[in-house]
Amino acid sequence: MMSFIDKILGDPGDKHIKKKLNPLVEKINSLEKEFQSKSDDQLKAVTEELRSELKNGKTLDQILPRAFAAVREAAKRTLGMRHFDVQLIGGMVLNQGDIAEMRTGEGKTLVATLATYLNALEGKGAHVVTVNDYLARRDAVWMAQVYDFLGLSVGVIQHEKSYLYDNSVKAASDEIADPATLMVEIDYDHLRPASRKEAYQADITYGTNNEFGFDYLRDNMVSKVEQMVQRPFNFAIVDEVDSILIDEARTPLIISAPDNRPIDLYYKYAKLVKQLKENEDYNIDEKMRSSTLSEQGIKKMEQWLGVENIYTDAGLDSVHHIEQALKANTLFEKDKDYVEQDNEIIIVDEFTGRLMQGRRYSEGLHQAIEAKEGVEIKRESRTLATITFQNYFRLYPKLAGMTGTAKTEEEEFRRIYNLDVYVIPTNKPIERLDHQDRVYKSSKGKYEALVREIKKRQDKGQPVLVGTISIEQNEEFSEILRHAGVKHEILNAKNHEREAEIIAQAGAKSSVTLATNMAGRGVDIVLGGAPFDKELAVEVKRLGGLHVLGTERHEARRIDNQLRGRSGRQGDPGSSQFFISVEDDLMRIFGSDRIKNMMNRLGVPEDMPIENKMVSRAIESAQKKVEGNNFDIRKHVVQYDDVMNMHRESI
Repeated sequence: MMSFIDKILGDPGDKHIKKKLNPLVEKINSLEKEFQSKSDDQLKAVTEELRSELKNGKTLDQILPRAFAAVREAAKRTLGMRHFDVQLIGGMVLNQGDIAEMRTGEGKTLVATLATYLNALEGKGAHVVTVNDYLARRDAVWMAQVYDFLGLSVGVIQHEKSYLYDNSVKAASDEIADPATLMVEIDYDHLRPASRKEAYQADITYGTNNEFGFDYLRDNMVSKVEQMVQRPFNFAIVDEVDSILIDEARTPLIISAPDNRPIDLYYKYAKLVKQLKENEDYNIDEKMRSSTLSEQGIKKMEQWLGVENIYTDAGLDSVHHIEQALKANTLFEKDKDYVEQDNEIIIVDEFTGRLMQGRRYSEGLHQAIEAKEGVEIKRESRTLATITFQNYFRLYPKLAGMTGTAKTEEEEFRRIYNLDVYVIPTNKPIERLDHQDRVYKSSKGKYEALVREIKKRQDKGQPVLVGTISIEQNEEFSEILRHAGVKHEILNAKNHEREAEIIAQAGAKSSVTLATNMAGRGVDIVLGGAPFDKELAVEVKRLGGLHVLGTERHEARRIDNQLRGRSGRQGDPGSSQFFISVEDDLMRIFGSDRIKNMMNRLGVPEDMPIENKMVSRAIESAQKKVEGNNFDIRKHVVQYDDVMNMHRESI
């Protein structure tokens, strides 16, 4: 409904930027010469001047132009980077407590410094939230040069470690955070180990959503106030906000203790459910992702267990185990939902394609999967404290976010978090060409067409990034390419240690990179490959830049947009296209019958695509249905969590 009104009246976000924010940009630009003429000491003194103005009654909005001008000048002197006008607009949106949707390569990390600095001046703390420890540490050390120059302190929260930025300190060589850091020209020195409380007392604190959330839970379990490490909530900027506040929204953070229930039962139930037959003993609803025993299945189970009625009090524990074993056996697939590694079951994040080390399914489901795969079963746990990310981030009086893809989830951000989404203009026009989807009658026809397309692009020298939705599909298509003689690199959660090396060459001439969703978010592919060579980059641009191919549509439109967004960064040329089959999960489950019937009537060959608006609308409609279902589930979780929150606060 909102998008229809927007079409008639224009996007209110665009109007707000033109009417309210553009005049502020002009004001900041008019201060540039004055701030350029200041000495380093004079520029640093601006921080105390602004703090003093806040204490004397001025608001953040009133001091914003001078604060942003100071950060822009400090960034020029420390990083050699100057905030573009569109980046100033992004900083203003963050300061409003809203979401800035910014394209790949538009400098979100630098944009965050503007609103973070301004809000930190109040002395109540400002949190910058990233999706992993590596990014938290990288961004903190990188941007701390700006904050430190202006006299603000910076803390970093890591898993089991915490630091303060101190430019007089040199880190030991074993303190380097990640091999991927070799790809980024950032000095990982200057972090001094500190207590968690000290890191939170800093003006600005970087960390992951997990670490901030777990510290909050631990603070709620201490017996004395002085044992708490966090300060009262004030302001937070969440990077990749759609990933954390939507994809991870229902994920509960749990502090637990081991349970002593026997584990041999899991193996017993795993063995029994494997003997059940689909559509006779149980039914699967793929749309709702659920599986249920039929009357016949219940009778079989009662017979095998020697129980008259499993739905009595005595048998309810058995029912729970059976349901989880059935779910593990019928709904969860190896190399799609999880991988088996070193006698362990590790969850694969469906949105990022990455392994979720240390994360386990709850309520006995993880144990049921361990039993199904015959690996060592780890005991269930008793929950001592828990909170969802939805509820944790709603504790901040002022919350903001950044991402490349948020507009499709605008309604959810507004209704659950009271956040509006503003699409920030790009510094340079987008040159990427997004072609219409090609739809095939069968998976076989689709893959044959993909191989032809990849060969054609590779032969002319254009780099190609091929996105797959699971590890299983990634490996299967790699085999197809190998048999077809197409030289390529493969990237998925199983070989993530080579990620930096593979991504570094994904933009090289004639390269073909086959990747899961790992390559979709936060990945910057440089044309010409690494190390950067201007002549090679120019040649690759002349060949059309990076061509992105999607092998299947994801349930969420955002994830498809993230993949597309790897191409055409910062005004580079590029192109994208999705190759789809009516046998793909999304199409099969959410109604591709009309399309398939039409193709059969017309006698369309397997490897001949159709491209028309009806098909594109059907695909988008299927994605909207899934997004709507997921939104309803998250909405109900919030309502339940609100009740829990009232109990938490009263305690």
